[in-house]
Amino acid sequence: MEMKWFESMPKVELHAHLNGSIRDATLLEIAKGLGEKAIIVFSDVEHVILKSDRSLKEIFKLFDLIHIITTDHDTVTRISKEVVEDFASENVVYLELRTTPKRNDSKGMSKRSYMNAVIEGLRSITSVDVDFSPVSNADRRTLDCDYVNGPNGSCIKRKKLYVRLLLSIDRRETTASAMETVKLALEMKDVGVVGIDLSGNPVVGEWNTFLPALNFAREQGLPVTLHCGEVYNQHEIHAMLEFLPERIGHACCLEEEAWRKLKSSKIPVEICLTSNIRTNTIPDIDGHHFADLYKAKHPLIICTDDSGVFSTSLSKEYTIAAAAFGLSRDDMFKLARNAVEYVFADNYVIEKLQETFDTAAKELNL
Repeated sequence: MEMKWFESMPKVELHAHLNGSIRDATLLEIAKGLGEKAIIVFSDVEHVILKSDRSLKEIFKLFDLIHIITTDHDTVTRISKEVVEDFASENVVYLELRTTPKRNDSKGMSKRSYMNAVIEGLRSITSVDVDFSPVSNADRRTLDCDYVNGPNGSCIKRKKLYVRLLLSIDRRETTASAMETVKLALEMKDVGVVGIDLSGNPVVGEWNTFLPALNFAREQGLPVTLHCGEVYNQHEIHAMLEFLPERIGHACCLEEEAWRKLKSSKIPVEICLTSNIRTNTIPDIDGHHFADLYKAKHPLIICTDDSGVFSTSLSKEYTIAAAAFGLSRDDMFKLARNAVEYVFADNYVIEKLQETFDTAAKELNL
């Protein structure tokens, strides 16, 4: 019952990796095709795709497969379309999708053409009104209509989802490559790119390699979110907190001094419950740092991370949090509503989202 209620509630998703959110059915179909072409051995991955409770080893195998299939423009477009449709289907009203622009010379793929394929996926969605591109105030007055014409002259309220994009710097990248990603983000602000993410294997790369690009992003007005504290590297964690990013993701492996620094900074934390447990970053839900941060009234956003890989959804993450930490529907609604304060979109979108939550509060008797 609670899952259904959380599905009906408007939600904000701020930590979702595009390719990790791929549907199992899509992954199975594409993997089968690659197997028929002898590009992969399908039997090696079929059972992993079909499982919902994957081990850490199986999770890594799935990520390896996803890396292989997302070097094709048509596949990237398809995944982008389907991922947004899936979030819309569970009443997500604002979505920040993050992705690492890929280059694959053998497929004629550049970082720019990869992102163009993502945008094409967003443009192809017809099941929901997707707002992914900032427009002028004049255009907004023309486009900002909550209703469409229905049969016999009736008016039908249309479902709307604001989608914005974050370009991810992969920790395997050089300083020059990281700078290239930031410059691409700046060039694509007119199609909904609103920020920069630092992600990837947390034991690869050095913080100082990415710092010049992150500083440049900040100088150019691009907000930054960092994957922080996925492993015990206190020197890097302190450096990241001193950078004062607009948000951080995970924050699992902070020792006492870094914990105090995080709490005093009030940097919003993107919480990914299922992801943290499946990757063994946190031993169990009872020991998750969500409880401590929530009690301290620290800014928090419940997120999915990789909904496809971890077999979850945003509604499921809300259901898990409510059950594990004894939170009421009203508590969870406030968490969702507060997430609006931490989006990277402009003030117009924030105002529209606040209106959406005001309306929902009345409809849900909150």
